[in-house]
Amino acid sequence: MSLTPAARLRGLLAADGLITAPGVYDGLGAALVARTGFTAAYLTGAGVAVAGFGLPDIGLLTQTEMTDRARTIVTALGDVPLIADADTGYGAPLNVVRTVREYEKAGVAAIQLEDQKFPKRCGHLPDKELVDADDFLVVLRAALEARTDTDTVIVARTDARGPLGVEAAVDRASRYAEAGADVLFVEAPQSMDEIERIAASVDAPLLINMVQGGLTPDTAPERLAALGYRIAIHPGALLGPYVLHGLEALTRLGGTLPEVAAGPQGLFELVGLREWFALGERHRHAGGARRAAPRTSSTGTNDEERTRWA
Repeated sequence: MSLTPAARLRGLLAADGLITAPGVYDGLGAALVARTGFTAAYLTGAGVAVAGFGLPDIGLLTQTEMTDRARTIVTALGDVPLIADADTGYGAPLNVVRTVREYEKAGVAAIQLEDQKFPKRCGHLPDKELVDADDFLVVLRAALEARTDTDTVIVARTDARGPLGVEAAVDRASRYAEAGADVLFVEAPQSMDEIERIAASVDAPLLINMVQGGLTPDTAPERLAALGYRIAIHPGALLGPYVLHGLEALTRLGGTLPEVAAGPQGLFELVGLREWFALGERHRHAGGARRAAPRTSSTGTNDEERTRWA
């Protein structure tokens, strides 16, 4: 009897070495990852939002849209396990239960949940807001209990580094590990010292996010493995070149390069980040909501900065 994708991922986690998971968001990318010998792939919510729907990664996608995309990608990956971004779980604990069940039906091997307030935003954008750690623990326990396959890996992500600092992020990750999360993901450490601090302090399998042009310094796989990280996801591995080469092709046809910020923010500006934030601000002031828009650059960037998109 062949192993399920979840069981294969469990086997990889039990072995030595770093699991490198390129980001995928469509069937072609998934097929390329499978054909080039990678042992896992990562369903990037940012990639699905940008490439699948022309939207920035600010919590605009639904569970149904992500589940449908996961199903397509699982089929294209074949035997390669898929680690799937599920944002905040798309609602209250009951919604999280349904998310876990639907993702499992789609065939994913791992489900990633995070402790941001809804609507979430990309982990490498400013002004993130968190739920209380106790509230996320309720969500996490609901996800763990909802599994119909005990091999399904639950990844608990904390975005506390940005708003609260690395010590608070380590504390949250440790609490989530104690509650039973299979893999811990501290988003957006901002220095090598922080990467090392997380590895030394969290007693659980660790995932790290390598976002080109993001807040976390690019770190060699060998160094990550030596520190004890088990999974490195690369959400922009395919999306970044797609955008850059697409813009180059369009300029050769007579188009003009848009002026956007560097890094992930610039990528999201290409699909309407400024307009969505302006809309959000209008409704925030009208309805008294508390969340502010991030600080957005209004100036253009040079070609060297543009190459840092991920």
